[in-house]
Amino acid sequence: MILPENNRIPKKVKTVHLIAVCGTAMGALACMLKDMGYQVTGSDNNIYPPMSRFLEEKGVTIMAGFDRSHLTHRPDLVVVGNAVSRENAEVVATAEMALCYCSMPQAVNRFAAAGKRQVLVAGTHGKTTTSAILAWILFSAGREPSFIIGGILPNFMSNYRTGTGDCIVIEADEYDTAFFDKGPKFLHYTPDAAILTSVEFDHADIYRDLKHVRDAFGRFVTNIRPDSILVSVDDDANVAGLTGLASCKQLSYGMKADSPWRLGETFIEPPVTRFKVIKNGQDYGMFRTRMIGAHNLKNTLAAVAVADYLGVAPDKIADALSRFAGVRRRQEIRGEKRGIIVMDDFAHHPTAVKETLRAVRSHFSKNRIVAVFEPRTNSSMRKVFQQDYATVFGPADRICVRKPSLLQKIPEAERFSSEQLVAELKQSGKDAAHFEDTESIIDDLAESSMGGDVILIMSNGGFDNIHERLLEAL
Repeated sequence: MILPENNRIPKKVKTVHLIAVCGTAMGALACMLKDMGYQVTGSDNNIYPPMSRFLEEKGVTIMAGFDRSHLTHRPDLVVVGNAVSRENAEVVATAEMALCYCSMPQAVNRFAAAGKRQVLVAGTHGKTTTSAILAWILFSAGREPSFIIGGILPNFMSNYRTGTGDCIVIEADEYDTAFFDKGPKFLHYTPDAAILTSVEFDHADIYRDLKHVRDAFGRFVTNIRPDSILVSVDDDANVAGLTGLASCKQLSYGMKADSPWRLGETFIEPPVTRFKVIKNGQDYGMFRTRMIGAHNLKNTLAAVAVADYLGVAPDKIADALSRFAGVRRRQEIRGEKRGIIVMDDFAHHPTAVKETLRAVRSHFSKNRIVAVFEPRTNSSMRKVFQQDYATVFGPADRICVRKPSLLQKIPEAERFSSEQLVAELKQSGKDAAHFEDTESIIDDLAESSMGGDVILIMSNGGFDNIHERLLEAL
């Protein structure tokens, strides 16, 4: 067991080792540290592209598995990812060798965010996209931001950047920090500006219920300094119930007539959407984006509001939005074969599934939408959302549901049933099918798909590389 007194970052650090380095945020941190001139090593059980290639190209030494021998060089600091437990061989070795250790957000604060204005994006949904839009606006405006985000930005071909400017954009995660710190990651940061996009029940493996989630976000809101600003969505009752706890400056955004920042007229003109932004009742500007769906317009609006607060001019914002290339795995078209589009999306929470399907339907109004869904998160594999999933597939013409591949991790009494979901969808008149494995889905779609179909694949994981395999089969 790691001793509490070792949870510190020494004044002088030259070598850093990251346990569970292949996670999205941990990998980004490893690359940032390498860019800053530190000697960086890392270890993980799951070493595979694209993260393994990404790290290797940056010169980060990666070691397979977890073994105390990976620490024989006695690094000055060990960063412990939240994917490992106190029984991990390298965690035990860290304790026995009395090495200094810290969590990922502690390291971000010390190395990446030191001396910079922290701009945080928090919320159950939309964190990655909103962070990415804001980071791109600041970069396009010449502000040279740093950022660490939970998705790859095609504009940068990276999920991090070590910039020379005064701001760092951080996707502020509500998931727990590490085995020795079960509080949310976002409590480690001290924002100059923060966005709160939404608050819903999620992460059933660490949160008991919605109240538990609200309590966590409540702590986030109350921790924002009085001289900082909170920019929050105006149509989320859970968010509205928390903003009164804040002692900082506040702005809201959304669709309400009295919201300081709101969306005006919107024109869907595939492949772009034009939309008007209204600030304090006055026209702020007309903008263009290739992002699709009402939820992404609100994400964009939040980023616009904060960019304006940080001093970016409307014309600079408009130019950036017109060139924003999106985020990998967020309505990303992976390919087209025989006139059939294969699209990838990270959606897994019922609300995300619903909004993603609505967005795709708005831009492909004449196409047949085939939704392929893999419940894979600790929440989606539990029956807590069983009834909710039955109500969110309305925009899809056909639904294919894979049996969760990791269902054995969930206690039997708590397990989600893909068979039950399909039965309920069929009862409501939907064309739905259940599949035991990925191969069966690929075989079915290769035979049943037609020109003009949009196959929307939704999962927070790799889904057995279904996208490339399906394109090959088509």
